[in-house]
Amino acid sequence: MHLFDELQIRAATLRNRIVVSPMCEYSSTDGFANDWHLVHLGSRAVGGASVVFTEASAVSPEGRISPQDLGIYKDAHIENLSRITRFICEQGAIPGIQIAHAGRKGSTLRPWDGSGSIPESKGGWVPVAPSAIPFAEGYATPAALDLTGIRAMVKAFADATRRACEAGFGVVEIHAAHGYLLHEFLSPLSNHRTDSYGGSFENRTRLLCEVIAAVRRVWPESAPLFLRISATDWIEGGWDLHQSIRLAELVGPLGVDLIDCSSGGLALGAKIPTRAGYQVPFADEIRRVTGILTGAVGLITTPAQADAILREGQADVVLLAREFLRQPYWPLHVARELGFPCSWPAQYLRAAPDGTPQREALSLPELKRCMAEQHGIPEE
Repeated sequence: MHLFDELQIRAATLRNRIVVSPMCEYSSTDGFANDWHLVHLGSRAVGGASVVFTEASAVSPEGRISPQDLGIYKDAHIENLSRITRFICEQGAIPGIQIAHAGRKGSTLRPWDGSGSIPESKGGWVPVAPSAIPFAEGYATPAALDLTGIRAMVKAFADATRRACEAGFGVVEIHAAHGYLLHEFLSPLSNHRTDSYGGSFENRTRLLCEVIAAVRRVWPESAPLFLRISATDWIEGGWDLHQSIRLAELVGPLGVDLIDCSSGGLALGAKIPTRAGYQVPFADEIRRVTGILTGAVGLITTPAQADAILREGQADVVLLAREFLRQPYWPLHVARELGFPCSWPAQYLRAAPDGTPQREALSLPELKRCMAEQHGIPEE
């Protein structure tokens, strides 16, 4: 396989193996998408990616990392998100949304304003976590979720998924990486609970499995479900690749179609050997051992590097983030460099290579019809 092979996942056809990774923009008010998100996400769809993911979209107001995070915690968010999904589909890409809860890393300053927690007196909130252990010095001590809070959390993820379908998304990704809430439950470094949600591997994975099951119940069977994990904490005694493989074996039967393999983020001070493609071996090993589809992410920048990952069978898709900030039309440039055909928008054909096919819009009517039939949602 190579970068410009199609990939079928359930009823969805990815036009190539290039995916825009979720990237926090810290540009919302009360979780609402706006013109920035339309241009940011829409330009990457124009650029030829197969799936364009929103940033981590909070399932509750307290699930935001910062007060400026995107949200999908109320029905009023659907309209603005729908404008974005319509445009992405018009460009032949699949709109994807990453649903998330920040956990103990919530109520923090956006990066260009500094670091650390925002107090309640300045618009912050008390974050929640599996255990009352702060992320780091300067961060608030979170409140440990009780069983009622855990049940509400599962419902919040399911409700967000229902809204995602109504907004026209074609892929949902559950965020269980980078030290946010679901990852906090997975790792013994952040989860010190003594009830059925802490201690053993089975207990620490329980909440994530419940979230996946709840999401899959409301997400149409025809639509793909991705899961992002941190394959390792990079810290002795924490979450590691062995546990990630066991988790992949658990979540596949629950309806997860692809594991998006990132790493780290749980605690400061982790010794991460950052280099080009440093996380690719995680995608490779999980794919090899379990047979589940995987995505490789992290310092993937060049066409040759991305294509080699796929040709060598190390992953099924590549997800790029910062390279898409540098080059929104990266897939169009790569297709030209590697000699593969790639459609261009009709408005840009005058600048395309000779013989370039015109971009065709993508339609997702089956997904909305399926959702309407299963859950009584009126079709537009």
